[in-house]
Amino acid sequence: MPPEQRVTDNLDQLLEILPPRIRQPLVEHPNLEDLLEIIMDLGRPIEARFPSHYDLLTDDPCTLEDIHSVISRLGEFDRDNRAGIERTLHRISAVRNRRGEVVGLTCRVGRAVYGTIDIIRDLIESGRNILLLGRPGVGKTTRLREVARVLADEFDRRVVVVDTNNEIAGDGDIPHPGIGRSRRMQVPNDRHQHDVMIEAVENHMPEVIVIDEIGTDAETAAARTIAERGVQLIGTAHGNNLENLLSNPTLMDLIGGVHSVTLGDEEARRRGTQKTVLERQAPPTFDTVIEIESIDQLAIHHDTARCVDALLLGEAATVEVRQRNTEGEIEHSTRSVRLTGSEVEHAGSQLSLDLEGSGEGLVLTAGCVFPWGISRRKVEQALQELHSPAVITRNPEEADLIIALQHRLEREGPIGRREAAVITVRSNTHSQIKAALREVTTASEAAREAFALREARDAVAHALASGESVELLPQNSYVRRLQHELIAEHQLMSRSVGREPRRRVKVMPL
Repeated sequence: MPPEQRVTDNLDQLLEILPPRIRQPLVEHPNLEDLLEIIMDLGRPIEARFPSHYDLLTDDPCTLEDIHSVISRLGEFDRDNRAGIERTLHRISAVRNRRGEVVGLTCRVGRAVYGTIDIIRDLIESGRNILLLGRPGVGKTTRLREVARVLADEFDRRVVVVDTNNEIAGDGDIPHPGIGRSRRMQVPNDRHQHDVMIEAVENHMPEVIVIDEIGTDAETAAARTIAERGVQLIGTAHGNNLENLLSNPTLMDLIGGVHSVTLGDEEARRRGTQKTVLERQAPPTFDTVIEIESIDQLAIHHDTARCVDALLLGEAATVEVRQRNTEGEIEHSTRSVRLTGSEVEHAGSQLSLDLEGSGEGLVLTAGCVFPWGISRRKVEQALQELHSPAVITRNPEEADLIIALQHRLEREGPIGRREAAVITVRSNTHSQIKAALREVTTASEAAREAFALREARDAVAHALASGESVELLPQNSYVRRLQHELIAEHQLMSRSVGREPRRRVKVMPL
């Protein structure tokens, strides 16, 4: 480790909650400072795990008394079966049996590493929105914690950390000193993370928001709202690299989204491409994407928009590679990346259809629909009445959703792409077609409308306070009308600007 880095692990506080027969072998262990976690499973020997190996701490098996001894020194477990030790980053996770009784514990060591962002310090200082990617355990959250501390302590920025499950700033009401003077807003569980993100902007006037693990449509939309308010956003998302995001329908909006464009014959010949091509849909939420490949090696996409455009065109994108050598010095190099044909095809198959497991069915926010054995006109009418942006296709191979007569599907078997979703109706009637499409178009409508109206209220407050115009996220005509009505209730003016599918509401101060 370079000399400018130091580690704070509060390991003594973790050892204190362990029974003496477990604590003593650990205290005497020669590799204690490298300890990752302690595994306690009922009826099995207790293990201490290290980066490259594990050691048994006891010869006899773990008992319920051992487990209960640890639990008695902790606070309550949350809905994700996690608990912590106040003002530390340690995490204790429970394994339960069918009756809900705890029969196992994973006691994971949490460490704050100071001095980890010198390799990207210039990017953090720039004020750009930065997205960190990387496999689990590679150090995304550790770097995020250090980013919050440096921006708050060394640059006097107003930093708010949106902390889901206390992963960034530790357990308890007082945040871990690893985030410095940053303020921490706790999130009870990941279902409410997007609400707290918006609340941070509305209530606390941050200059920087730090957020870990953006992973849902609502969080993606909240991130764009924050960025459009002029607040610097630094976060992480599920995915190892930029290419992963391009094939993830939920997260691709973070890098501008992707949509299909049909070119004229002349333009297609000029480009030397097919008539239907993939293009970036909007400006990226994050200006720069950093892929954390290892503790000491990063790949940096400095201009997200340019990189995405190049990849979608099948061209090579240039990435800067920064690596810390054995002497602690940072070496710079470049390399080229490009999407394979299968990755481009996969991005195209995912760009229109967003199927989200919501517990209430699937949600078709946009896509190509192929009517099989039923009236095209009736399907179009139903989609219009449901305010769905989906379009009809005559080619089953282009379809994201196939709506078919049940007896025809049973008689003739599957049709279209394997990835396409299929729904069936018993008869070719408008009522049955609309009811079937409603299952995949309206399950998240209430959540989407609620978010859009909350965004409009936020914009109204900003316009009243600052006297500045505010543009909202693109919405369909029905949702825009709801936003216009809400804005009018606050005696402000508004109008729709832009072209479909990016048409949006602009709030104008008096």
